[in-house]
Amino acid sequence: MRKAGILNRHLAGALAELGHGDGVLVCDAGMPIPDGPRVVDLAFRAGVPSFAEVLEGLLDELVVEGATAASEVRRANPAASALLDGHFPGLALVPHEKLKELSARARLVVRTGEARPYANVLLRCGVFF
Repeated sequence: MRKAGILNRHLAGALAELGHGDGVLVCDAGMPIPDGPRVVDLAFRAGVPSFAEVLEGLLDELVVEGATAASEVRRANPAASALLDGHFPGLALVPHEKLKELSARARLVVRTGEARPYANVLLRCGVFF
């Protein structure tokens, strides 16, 4: 049994399978999940776990070379916007409909229990060397 890091076996296993350039969508409870990508649904109750908690945990485990979010996050969810700006100075912003299209090509979707709008980000995996 692991004593630190991501303890959820489905999520830990899915992360181990990712490679350079793979996409990981971290999304709120309301984001439509496309057919195709592997899904690890962590949602338990509204707000649990939060987008911030899950994103922080994933960033402790992954090398990320880029991130894309919906431009609507700026006005609709200032807390998520600030969180994303803090982690991704080069954050790409696209309309929410475009983010949903891009999400269909993700390798992994991690659904949180977040109940605030537009708390979604598509991460592009990097390489550690």
